[in-house]
Amino acid sequence: MATQAPLGDRQCNRRRFLKLAGAGVAAWAFSGACAQDHHGSADESQRRNVIFILSDDHRYDFMSFMEHCPDFLETPNLDRMARQGAYLANAFVSTSLCSPSRASILTGQYMHHHHVVDNQRPVPEGTVFFPQYLQQAGYETAFIGKWHMGHEDDRPRPGFDHWASFKGQGTYFDPVLNVNGTRQTFPGYTTDVLTDQALAWLKDGRDASRPFFLYLSFKAVHYPFQPAPRHHGRYEKAQIQRPETMANTERNYQTQPHWVRERRYSIHGVDHMETGPYDNDPVPSFDDLYKRYCETVHGLDENVGRVLDYLVQTGLSRSTLVVYMGDNGFALGEHGFYDKRDAFEESIRVPMLAWAPGLIRPGTRIDPMVQNIDVAPTILDAAAVKPALAKPMDGRSFWPLLQGRSVPWRDHILYEYHWEWNFPATPTVFAIRTDRYKYIYYHGVWDHDGFYDLATDPHERHNLIRVPAYQQQIEAFRNQLFDELEAGGGLHIPVRPPRGERLDQRKLRR
Repeated sequence: MATQAPLGDRQCNRRRFLKLAGAGVAAWAFSGACAQDHHGSADESQRRNVIFILSDDHRYDFMSFMEHCPDFLETPNLDRMARQGAYLANAFVSTSLCSPSRASILTGQYMHHHHVVDNQRPVPEGTVFFPQYLQQAGYETAFIGKWHMGHEDDRPRPGFDHWASFKGQGTYFDPVLNVNGTRQTFPGYTTDVLTDQALAWLKDGRDASRPFFLYLSFKAVHYPFQPAPRHHGRYEKAQIQRPETMANTERNYQTQPHWVRERRYSIHGVDHMETGPYDNDPVPSFDDLYKRYCETVHGLDENVGRVLDYLVQTGLSRSTLVVYMGDNGFALGEHGFYDKRDAFEESIRVPMLAWAPGLIRPGTRIDPMVQNIDVAPTILDAAAVKPALAKPMDGRSFWPLLQGRSVPWRDHILYEYHWEWNFPATPTVFAIRTDRYKYIYYHGVWDHDGFYDLATDPHERHNLIRVPAYQQQIEAFRNQLFDELEAGGGLHIPVRPPRGERLDQRKLRR
């Protein structure tokens, strides 16, 4: 395990991060030249290994180098990735929900194209995942951890030579893993166990003569948050700073759609805490929820460090790109929520880091907006694999941005979430976001939509949807949103009936 820092000793605060990042420029220039001489960075005969690390429900701002991160949270290894590599400051998902986001990562497509619209629906037959193209190009591939597309299915999937996964959400302790078709219980904390599996494959489970792709997918930090026993209580004495929009006041809800205030009393709302169960587990107090979340993040960071340490110790760091990302964001009290799904910033923004010593300049900050649909084309680009795609990808490669090259880029992102029968408090959502404005359309019987100026109102407290001065701008965003959705097939929503029920196709046709 990585060495533990004492409570309160921030491993890399924002000022120190920036200082060390600047100091690393000369080292990068030297190591980059050496890497080019030794590896031939422009030579496709030396293909770069890739490790993609995915976490669950990790907020974009809960890394200790971030300015607004809780001052007690320690993430020295994620800080290290940012300090020695690249921090993608504006990373988003196209759908803020586990299964649709994971499908977007693996296909490079929006939800309305891959049709994984909820956490129960399996991936449609015939879907092609980008690791299959890596296999065709000679890469050895492995998937370890949470799959969660097809809720109770842990079978090996196409695109992976090695497979170690579990059913559904899994558990935080003593997981049952399906390892290449054989199920076995592995004692211990799941985040540790999955890292053990990943390191074992890197050490002894692969053909060292071939380039590799490893997809390490953690359960952490999914609710209910359960840190490793060694970390439980680490932040018990920490003072929690509650978000301003958590207060149940007219100031916070006067301009918001009615569903926003009503959701705080639902299964994903703070006023539901201590009044009802969630998945048959009692909901803790808000402070307990917050502290356990941070302790679980710390354990996640610790295991990211184990992977980085192994790469450095073995010399694989010179030929390996590591990308870290969260599958979606998570509200911790904002607007009265503790969940994702909606189109507010805490839900759709995710942490994203890239680390490739000798290739990515230390302390790189990338400001253009990237999304989960960009992961597949980026990794294929980094691996110098240019396949004939079975279906076009919606995303594009940000590999040139990681290398410091200036390329034309998008000026907005699209977001979509389809109403779920088992979590009815959040409506169907479509949104368009630029670097300043966000327009949100709510489909159904909701009273009004959302429009926010993120420059003057970063917490999205003041909904401007009814302000006369913005009506022309709002109409332009609405038209743009629906023109793009219609052109891309995004208005054809695949609806899933409640579990155990069948839809009468004759009624649907009426």
